[in-house]
Amino acid sequence: MYRIILYYNFTKIQNVEDFIEQHKIKCHALGLKGRVYISGEGINGTLAGEPDLIAQYEDYLKSLKGFENTAFKADGSDYVPFAKLIVKERPEIVSLKVSDELDPRNGGRHLSPAEWRNILENEDDFVLIDVRNNYESRIGHFEGALLPDVKNFYNFPDWLERTNIDKEKKVLMYCTGGIRCEKFSVLMKQEGWNDVNQLHGGILEYGKHEGGAHYKGKCFVFDDRLAVPVNPDDEEPISHCEITGTPCDMYINCANMECNRLFICSSEGSEKMEGCCSEECKAHPRRRPFNREKAYAPFRKWYHYFNPDFKDKKVNF
Repeated sequence: MYRIILYYNFTKIQNVEDFIEQHKIKCHALGLKGRVYISGEGINGTLAGEPDLIAQYEDYLKSLKGFENTAFKADGSDYVPFAKLIVKERPEIVSLKVSDELDPRNGGRHLSPAEWRNILENEDDFVLIDVRNNYESRIGHFEGALLPDVKNFYNFPDWLERTNIDKEKKVLMYCTGGIRCEKFSVLMKQEGWNDVNQLHGGILEYGKHEGGAHYKGKCFVFDDRLAVPVNPDDEEPISHCEITGTPCDMYINCANMECNRLFICSSEGSEKMEGCCSEECKAHPRRRPFNREKAYAPFRKWYHYFNPDFKDKKVNF
């Protein structure tokens, strides 16, 4: 069993290039894979590897000045859901693309999973916002939440301008692991909302502590798993296969490499369309080969065709 961690820390980094280089050295030495984004405002990462090596990485990051209190959300998997290690600089560790710098210290009140559940069960005068992209909320979300129809996090400021949310209302917001709420809560407070609250640790921590109560469907994650259960007592899909219309919450990438669209598809739909999202893509000459022996994801993901380390590796989906 491998260990997967999701984490972030808004701690100022003075020499970003040196920080990145040292991080690459450490992660490569531990044999970790995943994505780590670093900027002057801090770090945002998700990594996978052997449990003891992940523990060594956690100790390493916490040993750095300013990162002592980094919180890690952890999960297990029987395979490493990343093709390689990426450690790179970004202008923001989570990109909202607003002109003013948003200081998370000025954000909303952090609610523990228990506090969050208590409000959902005992109050009704609030606005609940899903601070994720539309393809994420499509397969799972909290009951009664506003589900913004946006493709990227940086579309949220425009969405907020268009949405007539009463500024006297209590606001509850949530995302996968908490980082997007750190910035969006600051923006909402700057724009005049005063009672702004965010789910500490996001959906992933809520599921571990509260069993996913009031959450429907699964949680989208940005690795090869794509969707993970939140409520063990209710794993029924809330979405439908785009090919057959049957209940489904599995995402695949279109087999046409020039399309590569992420779409919800059942095993039957994948078989019918040979892994493609449309008849046009099915007829495209740059279509990935179809393997009828695999019900879901009957083709290798796109990076397996261009990464020499993976071109001959069999992948368990």
